[in-house]
Amino acid sequence: MAFGDLLEQVGGNGRFQVLHVTLLCIPVVMLASHNLLQNFVAAVPHHYCSAHANSSRPHLSAEETLLVSVPLDPKGKPERCRRYAAPQWDLLTTNGTPVTEDTLDVDLQGCADGWSYNMTDMSSTIISEWDLVCDQRSLKQMGQTVYMGGVLVGALVFGGLSDRYGRRILLLISNLLMAVSGTCVAFSTSFPLFCLFRFGCGMALSGLGLNTFSLILEWIPTRLRTVVGAITGYSYTLGQLLLALIAYYVRDWRWLTLAVSCPFYVFFLIAWWFHESSRWLALTHKPEQAIKNLKSVARFNGRHEEAEKINVDMLQESMKKEISCVKGSYSFLDLFRTPTMRKMTIYLSAVWLSTSFAYYGLSMDLQKFGVDIYLIQVIFGAVDIPAKVIITVCMSLIGRRPSQSGALIVAGITILINLMVPNDKQMARTCLAVLGKGCLAASFNCCYLYSGELYPTIMRQNGMGWVSMTARVGAMVAPMVLLTADAVPWLPGLIYGGAPILSGVAAIFLPETLGSPLPDTIQDVENRGSGKISKKPPEEIIILQDNQENLLKPAA
Repeated sequence: MAFGDLLEQVGGNGRFQVLHVTLLCIPVVMLASHNLLQNFVAAVPHHYCSAHANSSRPHLSAEETLLVSVPLDPKGKPERCRRYAAPQWDLLTTNGTPVTEDTLDVDLQGCADGWSYNMTDMSSTIISEWDLVCDQRSLKQMGQTVYMGGVLVGALVFGGLSDRYGRRILLLISNLLMAVSGTCVAFSTSFPLFCLFRFGCGMALSGLGLNTFSLILEWIPTRLRTVVGAITGYSYTLGQLLLALIAYYVRDWRWLTLAVSCPFYVFFLIAWWFHESSRWLALTHKPEQAIKNLKSVARFNGRHEEAEKINVDMLQESMKKEISCVKGSYSFLDLFRTPTMRKMTIYLSAVWLSTSFAYYGLSMDLQKFGVDIYLIQVIFGAVDIPAKVIITVCMSLIGRRPSQSGALIVAGITILINLMVPNDKQMARTCLAVLGKGCLAASFNCCYLYSGELYPTIMRQNGMGWVSMTARVGAMVAPMVLLTADAVPWLPGLIYGGAPILSGVAAIFLPETLGSPLPDTIQDVENRGSGKISKKPPEEIIILQDNQENLLKPAA
């Protein structure tokens, strides 16, 4: 008997599993809101230098005051970062003729008296509150990088703590950390404090993601993982749509942050109900508690007779395979010791890094498309739905390798084509961006399954942890690349488009895993790399059993 059979015995798809998955999926919706929150709290409103103190006269309208204070750029709009050194009263007699800095030889200066903001779309953002514009505009991208740094640190910290202390207690801590950090973000009095607490939110997001998916997987039988994976993945997609709705009605950045953070206080209370994973308890030599939880689940599902039959001997028998797989000591270094493992890890690292890098490069700069950011947030979220369906079908029909490579190359090409589309062609630019974002979301889905099938059983957790870390690095770097546009406007698009294409080419050199048996040892991987045929028969069922849980993880 395997542990999955024991889960079936206590009720594989009973009331407990339904309630358990539902309660764990609800916070996933809000995780997407936090991940993309900066699109709205750090939106850059139209701005220009505040007028001179001596240019405000009772008989002048706001438009006339602006005219004598701020020059126009080549597009005929007020300069954002410069104003006249002295009010140009002569401009009031030009009868409305546009005057730009190129046609007027006068001295200009920086915004010595601050900025005026057009808050038509939002009542406040961190940009308008702390003047993160002009010389300080790089701080906006720095804020998102700090947040992604928190996500990376959280993955390293909470991943290890989860294996040592359990999933449930870390889930409780992560919910509370997200709630408290999010509340502190909303009440931040300075940008450094904002970054500090957003770092805490990033750490909490990793803790929630890791432990939520572990608890879901470890209480769900193998046959249900595909369905539950789809439900959990689409929960994240729903969160992207929900963020647009909440942001549309809550236009103040502080209240918006509170709106997506306060639910985690409720999630913290709900998390006390969750049962610790009996699989983890058994592997950490706590069989009595594991039996207690299994019996509780059986009674919740109405399997009272089955609950009485479960004992320590039955649990140990069911866990023989898992215990044998975790024996031995392996580290991240083993990912690079042998030739095939080393090449495979390097190629997968490139795939994960570029997918995350380009994904967040597109998703975190919605204003550049010139379309209403609430609308484009909805479109960007909705495109994940068909993208995930298409990539799943492709992986089953044509294989993992061409699906992974194709998704990345197509994404890169669409981003590069967008560079050649004029800025005034907003519809074309938006359509190409949506197609690229959908391909990157599909690439994420493929990454999780494909990587899990490539790494051997004894190194699967280490391998997945490594490539996930490279994805976090890509997400951290992505916002900073936008700053290169100050020097070369088309350079960010070239980098965002070139990276997926290069990694898509690298993915071609990975082995195909469709219909192949899972490797159990490093030697199995080396044999596959050298062309040796495994003596084990192809067992696609085993692949689904051991790996489809990876589909549960969202593109985050």
